[in-house]
This record gives sequence, structure tokens and C-alpha cells, in this order.
Amino acid sequence: MLAILIAASLAASAAPETLAGDWVVDLTPSASAAPYLKAMSLTLAADGTVTGSFYDSDIQAGRWKASKGRTCVSFRTTDGKGPYHTAACLDAGRLTGQTWAEHRNFVFVWDARRVPPAASQ
Repeated sequence: MLAILIAASLAASAAPETLAGDWVVDLTPSASAAPYLKAMSLTLAADGTVTGSFYDSDIQAGRWKASKGRTCVSFRTTDGKGPYHTAACLDAGRLTGQTWAEHRNFVFVWDARRVPPAASQ
């Protein structure tokens, strides 16, 4: 019986945190700049695909994976002029990532906090 409880406890602790849900992404470029916040919504499917939206654009070709103690996501969005490539990983409830827009010649390094459940309704 003790072995079963230990195995169940280890399985529960090994379960990855979920990326699914609504997030507020902080794209503020520096500490002295005005806050620059955008919404992100992620839906993760069991087959490893991701749908949702980020920066007022639908997610395209999204994928997620839990491996090596991290749960990460990668996807593409667009502003109608070119693609934005985003990758992020969840660590202790905080999402950290970067978004690259080659056609705009920039990389945003950002972090995000989860929208509280009552606020996302």
C-alpha cells in the first residue's frame, strides 16, 4: 500500500504544469518604458497542437511539449505583413518567452502572468 501511495505521489509531482488558459504578456521593452501588455490565450490538445490567440492574431502551426522538467510552446502568428515566431516555457507558474519578427527586425523578450480564473470569464 505504501508503495502505491509513493508511486501516485511521484506521478502527480511529475505531471507538467499546464500552459492552457489566458495570460497577460508583458512586452514592456525597458523598466523606464510605459507598460506594454497584450493578451494571449492558449488551448493545448493531447496530440501536441496549440490553438488560441496572441497579440490580436490567431495562433498558426502551434505545438507544445513537456520534456526535461519544462512545458514549452512554439507557434506562429501574423500581422498581415509577415510572421511572428514565438517560443515560451512555463517555470513555476510564470511563462517566459520571446517573439521574433524578421520582417520588422526585432525580438521581444517577455514574460507573462496567468489571468485569474474570475477575470478571464
